[in-house]
Amino acid sequence: MGNNVLPQPPARLRNRLEPLAMIAVFDIAGPLVTYSMVRSAGLGTVPALLLSGVFPALGVLLGFARHRRVDTVGVLVLAGVAAGTILGLITGNERLILAEGSVPTAIFGFACLGSLWASRPLIFRFALEFIGTDTPQGRDFVAKWQYAGFRHIFRLFTLVWGAAYLAEAAARAVIIELASTGTALTVSKIMPYVVAALLIGWTNVYGRRARRRGEQLAAAQHHTESPAQAVLTTASGS
Repeated sequence: MGNNVLPQPPARLRNRLEPLAMIAVFDIAGPLVTYSMVRSAGLGTVPALLLSGVFPALGVLLGFARHRRVDTVGVLVLAGVAAGTILGLITGNERLILAEGSVPTAIFGFACLGSLWASRPLIFRFALEFIGTDTPQGRDFVAKWQYAGFRHIFRLFTLVWGAAYLAEAAARAVIIELASTGTALTVSKIMPYVVAALLIGWTNVYGRRARRRGEQLAAAQHHTESPAQAVLTTASGS
């Protein structure tokens, strides 16, 4: 009897694909399909939007059940769903329900810009949380804060992320006001991930270039100091 069992993907690949699958199902496809099906069944725009918000909330709850913690993004998602539900039940205005997604986005943007006056900017704190505070890499990451160039890079990251998220919130508000409800819902579900992907890509590219420049400056400084060190060594030996 032949072995027809398909090989399982490596654990690292599964760990990368699982969050993407969760986003595709619960944050994008689920809400859009739900809205389309509810509208096709003859229900109004407001009930369709409210029901489409069940999927993102369910995704956050499943993530909490698996990992036993709710991250910052999860808290913002739940806050947005709750705000949209309350606005929908009170006002019955579909534009206000759609706008709920812009509120956490704007809050995050203002939080980034406000953290520039704190001891550590917000993107630095997120990066440290991702690395792990109690790991050797995390402790080395914290130790690099003493360098002015390192501080400048993460303040720049935080400034760009904050400005980008405020611009996204404003753009979504304009689209919600001018476009049809279905188009506005599609944009509100896809735009955050497009913006996040662009920001992550730019951050990685800029970070790698900054690291290479730092390594080149360190190498140049080493070569510049070597003759002086040789003179000192010669003088001390004579």
